[in-house]
Amino acid sequence: MEKWIGVVGGVGPFAGIDLLGKIAAQTAVSLDQDHLTVLNWSQPGTIVDRTEFLLGQVAENPAFALAQQVVQLAKMGAGVVGIPCNTAHAPRIFNPLRAELAAARCDVRLLHMIEEVGRFLQEQLPGVKQIGVLSTTGTYRARVYADVLEPLGFTAVLPPITLQTEKIHPAIYDPVYGLKACGVATQQAQENLRLGLDHLKAAGAEAVILGCTELPLAFAEATAVGLPLIDPTLILARALIREANPAKLKPL
Repeated sequence: MEKWIGVVGGVGPFAGIDLLGKIAAQTAVSLDQDHLTVLNWSQPGTIVDRTEFLLGQVAENPAFALAQQVVQLAKMGAGVVGIPCNTAHAPRIFNPLRAELAAARCDVRLLHMIEEVGRFLQEQLPGVKQIGVLSTTGTYRARVYADVLEPLGFTAVLPPITLQTEKIHPAIYDPVYGLKACGVATQQAQENLRLGLDHLKAAGAEAVILGCTELPLAFAEATAVGLPLIDPTLILARALIREANPAKLKPL
C-alpha cells in the first residue's frame, strides 16, 4: 500500500521547498494524478535553531518541537517522514526526538538523512574514500557526518575551523547575504563557498557533501572545482519515494 510522505518543512523553509520539488522530480509519473501524496508541515517559529542549541547558545532542545511536528504529520496520515535539516540529525537532537516519538507511540517511519547519504556513497561511489563536508558549524562540531561515514570506511575531510566559522557558516547564516536569508546564492556566499571547496580539494577530498540543506540552492551543477557534489536533500527525496512506493522511484 502506498504511503503518504510527511516533510518537516520549516528547517529551514527554503530547504523544505527544495525537498518538495525534488520529491516531485524524482517520481516516475505520466499524469498529475500519478504523483505521491506529500504533506508539508512548515512551522519554523516553534523550532529553535539547531546550531545555536548544539553550540550552547540556547538551552531549549529543538528535538521536542520537531517531535511534535512529526506526530502532527503522522496524525494527518503520513507513513514516512523526512526532516530536511542536516544539523537536526546530530545525536543530541535526533536521539531525544526518537525517544519522544516512542513515548507518544508514534510509529511513523522517520528517515535518517545522514545514514541515507552513507548508504548512497556505499552504493554509488564505492571507490571514493575521502569525502569533503561543507556544513553549518553545528554539524561540523557535532561530527554529524564523520561519525556516520567513518564506520563505513570513509574519511570525512573538513575545512579548518577558522574557514568554517568565518566563511562557510556565514554563507549559510549571514542575515544580509546568507542562503537562509536570501534563498539564493549571493555573490558573497558563492565566494565564501568556493574558498571552502578549494580547501577541501587541496586537502584530498574526492567528492563533497553539501551538508546543509540550504547549500544545494547555491549549486546548479552536480560538480564544482572538478569534484562530484553530493546533495543530501536529493538523497532524502529518493529515500522518501523508496519508502512510500518504490515502483515510482525514477532510476538514477
